[in-house]
Amino acid sequence: TNGTGSNNTNKVSINKASKEELMTLSGVGESKAEAIIEYRNKNNGFKSLKELMNVSGIGEAAYNKIKDSITL
Repeated sequence: TNGTGSNNTNKVSINKASKEELMTLSGVGESKAEAIIEYRNKNNGFKSLKELMNVSGIGEAAYNKIKDSITL
């Protein structure tokens, strides 16, 4: 009961998560979480999970570490 609502998975939504929620992902600290939110706001949200690699500081290695923990 950590406020994930009726979502039956424990995945973090890259389109809806707060900075604090994004920071629960492996390798995502405050600056990367802020960059994700900034990208999301500028681009009207993420259309695909792989689009996360367009965010500054998130390359393929970082993406591969968290891809199973995220959802749109």
